[in-house]
Amino acid sequence: QVQLVESGGGLVQAGGSLRLSCATSGSILSIVRMEWYRQAPGKQRELVASITRGGTTNYADSVKGRFTISRDNTWNTMYLQMNSLKPEDTAVYYCNLQQLMGYAYWGQGTQVTVSS
Repeated sequence: QVQLVESGGGLVQAGGSLRLSCATSGSILSIVRMEWYRQAPGKQRELVASITRGGTTNYADSVKGRFTISRDNTWNTMYLQMNSLKPEDTAVYYCNLQQLMGYAYWGQGTQVTVSS
């Protein structure tokens, strides 16, 4: 079993920055990738950024150049550095972990609110 706990969300003005963290615990073996998703009110959950076991990163077009995903070497913590935040970035941000056997886990989410 794997547990994920997000932190670092909050209220920030447009143009500001936040750094989200996703702490992992439990049986974090055979990780394929970890991802950040977000869900705004009334909208579907969307993929924001991903990082693979080999370190390859991908980003949604809407956040390219502004957000950076990273992790520590032991997969204990994953990060999302968010710069130049916009009101449309307002959402609950979730981390997701996927293992080789097809198991996937979600955190409880952290709220990010960007004021204009």
